[in-house]
Amino acid sequence: MSAGLKASRDGAVLTLTIDRPERRNALDLATYGALAEQIALASADTSVSAVILTGAGEHFTAGNDLRDFQAERGTGDSAGMTFLRALSTADVPVIAAVEGYAIGIGVTLLQHCDFVHIGEGATLRMPFVALGLCPEGASSLLMPRLAGRRAAQWLLQGKAFSATDAHEAGLATSVAPKGEALAAARATAADLAAQPPAALRLTKAMMKRADRQAIQETLDYEAQQFRARLQTDEAQAAFARFFKK
Repeated sequence: MSAGLKASRDGAVLTLTIDRPERRNALDLATYGALAEQIALASADTSVSAVILTGAGEHFTAGNDLRDFQAERGTGDSAGMTFLRALSTADVPVIAAVEGYAIGIGVTLLQHCDFVHIGEGATLRMPFVALGLCPEGASSLLMPRLAGRRAAQWLLQGKAFSATDAHEAGLATSVAPKGEALAAARATAADLAAQPPAALRLTKAMMKRADRQAIQETLDYEAQQFRARLQTDEAQAAFARFFKK
């Protein structure tokens, strides 16, 4: 298991905890790899009825570790894209428990979860444009569908939004009292674990079937544009300002 991820199994429920609290659970290459591997294993294991995704300490995740954006990238999928593909095609239901900060991919990954419980006081933000980048995680397709006009505020302006905003837009299943998002996720997981497992997985597949191709095509297009944006002067200057600050 990666130093940045903890996995624990309780019956039919697998809990994945992003465990880099000193970095507000920012996702680095190793953590992405561990997440992708665990989600793929859970999808292949029909004895798993639910996966809970959460963060250690006070925050869900501050998004991609920006230090990795300054490294040279090869061709093909990045570690983050490998994770997003595993999440977006997972056969097993995924439940997110969000507290504190959910930034960048910490928001876009929620679009691919089947249930999202967010604690009061959480702050969600997608600051791609401010960093000289562009949307990822199929958010250019899915976020306007979910949030309508608010998607322009969240994606173009990078405005922060709350748990209540996310719930009103349909991004969140529920708003939990602060510190209780994981308890809400566990209650959902227990209910899923009580359902007939084959029927549960089939129903999820049927719900995702119509949009699966469009989501994968959007992931491909966004990844191509994102990779190009990383090399621009705009993005590199934004990273330099961030680290200087």
